[in-house]
Amino acid sequence: MKQTNDGMGHAAGGAVLAAFGVRLTAWAGPRAAVGRLGGDEFAVVLHLNTAHRQLRLEQLVQTLHNPVTLDDGRTVHVAASVGAATPDVIGTRDLGRLQRAADAALYAGKHTGRAVLATAAQAAAPSVNGRRAGRPGTEMWGRAA
Repeated sequence: MKQTNDGMGHAAGGAVLAAFGVRLTAWAGPRAAVGRLGGDEFAVVLHLNTAHRQLRLEQLVQTLHNPVTLDDGRTVHVAASVGAATPDVIGTRDLGRLQRAADAALYAGKHTGRAVLATAAQAAAPSVNGRRAGRPGTEMWGRAA
């Protein structure tokens, strides 16, 4: 997002965020909760059938990697990292723990172009103020994002 904001302006960055919101909502369907966590991070809470989970996550990655066309005709080439966590793998339905596990999975697969499903080990990753330790802003207690 920084590259888009710096190179094309904040309106372009806003359009990309809006496009991602629309794409996530369409992908997730009417029985899901979709929200922007802040910055360029979004969360989706939904049930994915175990048999189709990997296919659906691959579809999400493909959807998010489609270029965004701005109102003025310019094209923004975008990429996204996707981390996912499921109660059957993580062993809990606690949304905070699932979010931290998904965050750890996202960073494990950053820039791979694939969705990463969190493991139990990633669910045990230490956190600071609810965010995976080691993320920017978590190096000192009280300064977490």
